[in-house]
Amino acid sequence: MKRRDFLRNSIPAATVLPAIVNGYSVQAFNASSPLIQALMQTTTETDHVLVIVQLAGGNDGLNTVIPISTYSNYFNARSNVAIAQNSILSLTGVSQSGLHPAMTGMQAMFNEGQMKLVQAVGYPQPNFSHFRATDIWMSGSNSTQEVFNGWAGRYLDYEYNDFPAAYPNVNMPDPLAIQIGSTTTLTTQGPVVNMAMSITNPTSFYNLVNNTTDPVPNTPAGKELKFLRLVTQQTQKYSTVIQSAANRVMTQNPYPTNNSLADQLKIVARLVKGGLKTRIYLVSFGGFDTHSVQVNAADHNTGAHATLLQRVSSAIKAFQDDLRFLGVDQRVIGLTYSEFGRRIKSNSSGGTDHGSAAPMFVFGSSVDPGMLGDNPAIPANATVNDNIPMH
Repeated sequence: MKRRDFLRNSIPAATVLPAIVNGYSVQAFNASSPLIQALMQTTTETDHVLVIVQLAGGNDGLNTVIPISTYSNYFNARSNVAIAQNSILSLTGVSQSGLHPAMTGMQAMFNEGQMKLVQAVGYPQPNFSHFRATDIWMSGSNSTQEVFNGWAGRYLDYEYNDFPAAYPNVNMPDPLAIQIGSTTTLTTQGPVVNMAMSITNPTSFYNLVNNTTDPVPNTPAGKELKFLRLVTQQTQKYSTVIQSAANRVMTQNPYPTNNSLADQLKIVARLVKGGLKTRIYLVSFGGFDTHSVQVNAADHNTGAHATLLQRVSSAIKAFQDDLRFLGVDQRVIGLTYSEFGRRIKSNSSGGTDHGSAAPMFVFGSSVDPGMLGDNPAIPANATVNDNIPMH
């Protein structure tokens, strides 16, 4: 039962319940009291925004946050992909760990107090399937149960429990959550409906803002497609408010090019500054399933994984710089997650296989900076079955 429903149904008009809390006498007043009315309010007033960055595919946490204090065990376990110790990026106030050399942007954010590094995040009895592990992360369930709604969806359903029938409305005219991607994910699935809307990709966003569409072929099928697009646009309740928010922002700080994550985060910053009351944004960046050729054999600092980490790092740094430029950085917190990490020991194909726990990054001007947790334990003689223990 929801808090407000419980209070509505269970508090008599003249209830007075004396109690002692930390030595102080308190009373629960009747249902007309300001305290009870505040507890029964329909939504929590806040302008805070959460941005969820999914690193799809299972990011190799050991080559992202590299253990300096146990470097010899790390190197022995994965000498064919290990990052050279003299290349590890240092972190202010942290001596036992450092970042991959491609992550200079996030190194600067950490050293400037705009990032929290959380070590070895996972859950008991980890699942190594991309699909099932992703569902576990998105639903907030344990690995032995199936939950068909997401942790963010449950939160939004609690806050806006009559969605979607009564929305948009005067108090909440904007989407509750926005995902940049073709379909909304389990993360924002509520008990009945998904609480988010999707913007298919950056191109579709700019088409919406500029009131343009991709050209259609001059055929009967093309004419039907044009009509369907028109109907879809007319029935999209939130298209007007998104256009209005985007059009309030004409100038943004530079973002890196040829970087799909940066393209998505640029849209998020624009909509936040544009005044949307949207509480949650979701973006995704894939390619982290690095079973083979994770690094260049001649230079482990470069290669497929280094390219991915460089793009993530530069995109997040540009996003944070843009939020500060736009004057909204104090309102926004972001976090990264991947469905799992990789094994401690590398494989013979110059890659790493599905593992368990991995680091997460929480970032923003208002974050409590530093590192939470210790370096994961790495055995001196790691086997192909050894996983990073969950902290």
